Amino acid sequence: MILQTPLPSLPGVVFRKFAGEPDYAALAAALTASEQADHSARSVTADDIGNAFEHLTNCDPEADLLIAEAGGEIAGYIRGWWLDGPPGRQYKHNAFMKPAWRRKGIGRALLGWMESRLRAVAGGHPAELEKVFQANVTQFQAGAAALLERAGYLPERYFFEMVRPDLEAINVPPLPEGIELRPARPEHYPEIWRLTQETSQEEWGYMPAVEADYQEWLSGPLFQPELWQIAWDPAAGQVVGTVLAFIHHAENQQFQRLRAYTEGIGVARHWRRRGLASALIGRSLLAQRAAGMRESAMAVDSANPSGAASLYETCGFRTVKRDTVYRKPL
Repeated sequence: MILQTPLPSLPGVVFRKFAGEPDYAALAAALTASEQADHSARSVTADDIGNAFEHLTNCDPEADLLIAEAGGEIAGYIRGWWLDGPPGRQYKHNAFMKPAWRRKGIGRALLGWMESRLRAVAGGHPAELEKVFQANVTQFQAGAAALLERAGYLPERYFFEMVRPDLEAINVPPLPEGIELRPARPEHYPEIWRLTQETSQEEWGYMPAVEADYQEWLSGPLFQPELWQIAWDPAAGQVVGTVLAFIHHAENQQFQRLRAYTEGIGVARHWRRRGLASALIGRSLLAQRAAGMRESAMAVDSANPSGAASLYETCGFRTVKRDTVYRKPL
């Protein structure tokens, strides 16, 4: 049994636990305000929070989320969870703070509580596992980076946000011989998911998916198979390549732009280095343009072993932001 972690104390601030669905809208507002202050295009609604919380893995919001209230509003919050993956077990946390309430000691109090909470959780896990705290910070979150570094965290890995600023002059290489493009149909979703998990195994920090991950993928607002590019090897009866593009309509409305995301890029190992990825990306960009979009974006591991960033540059993408993964031994 994991003991309750004592709540922090800070003058003028009330720290409390998650109250369920009534908190969804205020959490979404805090997250969105925090992201906008950090030059992120991310925007979420109460429904987005609800959908995410219905599919959490190794996280109980009633125990693993702490809210800070100040000035009659939710000023910020922090949520923690754990996952298995290199180097052993990761105890992850993310925090969001409205800009008006930053640099007042709230973030430090939330972080201290979360580390205590996750240490208590880790105390019930096998002692032989290597255990680390992990948090992600964008290049615009100088305050968050300084807070983590003062707490003993060090940079572990860097990721790039890349953007193709227009959808003109799109190069569309031919498909390799023996490959067919097929529309994504519901009966194909398990096979498409299989390939996404197979190709994800090579990604840094990979953790095996569970059924809840699959269900969240199917029910999420960014599940848009009408935009996907799915390559089949008819001889093998298998999906061998994907680009699972999507459009974040609420985000586009908020930021008054027409952006799609070129994500879910994967090619089966035995079909690599034959031009399949670039062929699918080119066709995906055409589909995004046909859907009325004017630009596209993606996230890329800076140390991807297949040199993905260079490939995406040949497809017209340019790096616009760098994010950092911080870790600290638990």
